[in-house]
Amino acid sequence: MEPQQETERIYGALKRWWGFDTFRPVQEQIVRAAMEGRDTLALMPTGGGKSLTYQVPTMAREGLCIVVTPLIALMKDQVDRLRARRIPAVAIHSGLSPRQIDIALDNCVYGDVKFLYVAPERLASEAFRLRVVRMNVSLLAVDEAHCISQWGYDFRPSYLRIAELREKLPGVPVLALTASATPKVAEDIMHHLRFAEKHLLRSSFARPNLSYSVRRTDDKNGQLLRLVRNVAGSGIVYVRTREATEQVADLLRGEGITAAAYHGGMGHAERSLRQEEWIAGRVRVVVATNAFGMGIDKPDVRFVVHYAMCDSLESYYQEAGRAGRDGQRAYALLLVASDDEQRIARRFEQEFPPLDKIKDIYERICSYLQIGIGEGAQSAMLFNIHDFCAREHLYGGTVQSALKLLQQNGYMTLTDAQENPARVMFCVSRDDLYKVRLRRDELDHFIRTLLRLYNGIFTDFRPIDEGELATWSGYTPERVRELLKRLWQLRLIRYIPSNRSPILYMDEERLPRADLYIAPETYRRRQELMRERFAQMIAYAANDEECRSTVIERYFGAGDQATPCGVCDVCLARRRAAKRQHDDGSDRSLRDPLLERLAAGAADPHALCDAVGGDPARTAALLRQLLEEGKIRSRDDGKLEIIP
Repeated sequence: MEPQQETERIYGALKRWWGFDTFRPVQEQIVRAAMEGRDTLALMPTGGGKSLTYQVPTMAREGLCIVVTPLIALMKDQVDRLRARRIPAVAIHSGLSPRQIDIALDNCVYGDVKFLYVAPERLASEAFRLRVVRMNVSLLAVDEAHCISQWGYDFRPSYLRIAELREKLPGVPVLALTASATPKVAEDIMHHLRFAEKHLLRSSFARPNLSYSVRRTDDKNGQLLRLVRNVAGSGIVYVRTREATEQVADLLRGEGITAAAYHGGMGHAERSLRQEEWIAGRVRVVVATNAFGMGIDKPDVRFVVHYAMCDSLESYYQEAGRAGRDGQRAYALLLVASDDEQRIARRFEQEFPPLDKIKDIYERICSYLQIGIGEGAQSAMLFNIHDFCAREHLYGGTVQSALKLLQQNGYMTLTDAQENPARVMFCVSRDDLYKVRLRRDELDHFIRTLLRLYNGIFTDFRPIDEGELATWSGYTPERVRELLKRLWQLRLIRYIPSNRSPILYMDEERLPRADLYIAPETYRRRQELMRERFAQMIAYAANDEECRSTVIERYFGAGDQATPCGVCDVCLARRRAAKRQHDDGSDRSLRDPLLERLAAGAADPHALCDAVGGDPARTAALLRQLLEEGKIRSRDDGKLEIIP
């Protein structure tokens, strides 16, 4: 394609579908690299417009873009946004029924779909592998690309399957995207994705409008209230625990500030309501765990306060970066108490249980989900981690860490919370079902419809589409739900209504405890990485010499290109010190002549100003200072004289 023609297509797509005339810095370079068929790793901060870098080149030419992402909530959000622009897009993840997945994949092969979003664990499914080779794929986009690196903070073995996918798509370029890759992780990403040649494009991680500050204090409440009172607008306060969200929200409300708590243990409806109230401005401050913020697009957040220290600079940068996306001045404040470091170090120990404890948690999870030995491979089940921890009397941090290690060893993957379809499994065998004499033809007709639409429903929970059942049975969706509940009451089926919950995906069948192998090197590496990243966070908090923005940029590989921001607490302190030094030097050059003139005899202020010259305001200020210091005094006639 001619350069001029390519430019016209790129800018034509940008204008037609998104209404923009220009790109942000580096966006256009990434788009052109994709158009040229170059494998590219793009490092862009959160909120930097990553999605446009694969969406624009896809809309500028023929073909489909496959987007691999582990974040199901964001996947759904992106699909909804594209469809709102009349761009055909579909998503495939663990929460869909096999029939829904088949329909979506067929649309990608035969229809006009432009974007296929897929969770990494679905890459191994036979349905996906058979269809993908028949798709007209023009680009493979890998979001959250740091998940492919064992040196990254969120390594996922399922990401390693992307290299196999590339073999099925010869000639299709890959665009890897991440907001949090150190130089070591960036090298690992390009290696595992089998780049034809290394090609990294980095957007600046500087946020010129965001003022970073650290306050070392044992009065965190006082510092928090001081900021909230002095900075107008909405904000987020991040805390560690669910209990702390309620406590800090109560503190703010007690001071007349509208505030709401938000954490993963709340019901979906309640979380949605609190989020919407904050976005609409009816609530000024959300006090939340790190479950809050992902995918929320509120540009006018004026401050983000970390009441507790993050585990890593990656997490801190991402969460603090939710402030000031409208380009106006915003503030990111980290509060550090004298015992924070020791408290977090103790928590690390809790989160790295012995290997036997991890095996014990694996067995308890399988029993909780009623998965027998040798069963469960490639299945997806609802998993309420809060309920599990409460029933088993386990610390949530220990379970989260065990799940992460089980994931990194390829046994099971816990997805983010999502809208889940209803699920059904028959409690009786097919033969026994036929022996049951149902008095109502309605139930008999409904069961036949259920069996016709869904396979494997006698051996496993199957996701079902209540709307689809309504269409094929001729009943309303409300009646379908009533009939499902009736079959449940008759103990013919087990029925889980549609809900919002995380899903646990079993990468392999349940193994006997003796066969479960957690590689010691994986365990040690995760420990080392966590301690290393936390050490960087401690260093950031302890630093009072170097611009905070520069520290962050250098951590993400900016090298010598990083320049002081001028607005963080360190830069402002340096500026104030320089001003004082300048003022002190200037004062000495004026102070001595003033005292020499007064040594010759009393004089009124106007005469002194004329005698020494310079700025009258500075002379008057210095005279006031000399009066306060007791060096000179004012006589009854208004003249000034030196005190002997």
